[in-house]
Amino acid sequence: MTESVLKEPADLHVGSKGWDVVLFDLDGTLTDSAQGVINGVLHACDQLGIDPPGTDVIQKFLGPPLSHSFREYAGVAPERISDAVRIYREYYDEIGKYENAVFDGIPVLLTELGRQGKRLAVATSKVDYAAVSILQHFNLDHHFEVIAGADVSGELRGTKANVIAHALEELRMCDGTSVVMIGDREHDIHGAQAHNLPSIGVTWGYGSREELETSQATHIVESLQDLSSLLR
Repeated sequence: MTESVLKEPADLHVGSKGWDVVLFDLDGTLTDSAQGVINGVLHACDQLGIDPPGTDVIQKFLGPPLSHSFREYAGVAPERISDAVRIYREYYDEIGKYENAVFDGIPVLLTELGRQGKRLAVATSKVDYAAVSILQHFNLDHHFEVIAGADVSGELRGTKANVIAHALEELRMCDGTSVVMIGDREHDIHGAQAHNLPSIGVTWGYGSREELETSQATHIVESLQDLSSLLR
């Protein structure tokens, strides 16, 4: 199994195969949503009369909260960010969320984890109703006890750390429960660190291995087989 253990603080249950609760990111971890996200960004830029980001830059929209991405990667003025997010979501809700595909092997992995008695949840920067709709569309929603996403305004759950906090609250966590966060971008790793949780970075998504190493993911895996072995 290919695995990088990047740090081993005693209080993070590093190396444990006994995690009781598994939190999954959505885009780039469970599904390949790149085309729908990119098309939504291009649509929003067109509607606002903004020059779209180049091919390399637009890839950075895959994962982070939208308000952050429009500001940092498209140069949208602060007073226009809410309009950019609204236009993007109008496109995404109607078309973009279906320009998407489940990564091979994900349904089998989720079924296996459920049989092992794991509690599964989604913690995504995507707005919550869109995450629910996508998981329902692909018949994955029944695997998850909680589907936690951003709120529409972004004021309550505009960061990954806040989304994870919401997921943990909805799970009604008990003291001593062991939790791990799985994702493909630095935001997933930093969100986990904000709650003193271990993390698993996956390389089949939109973040590079270098990004995951720099953000100090607790583990990095190259394949679903590696992830399954680590979680078992």
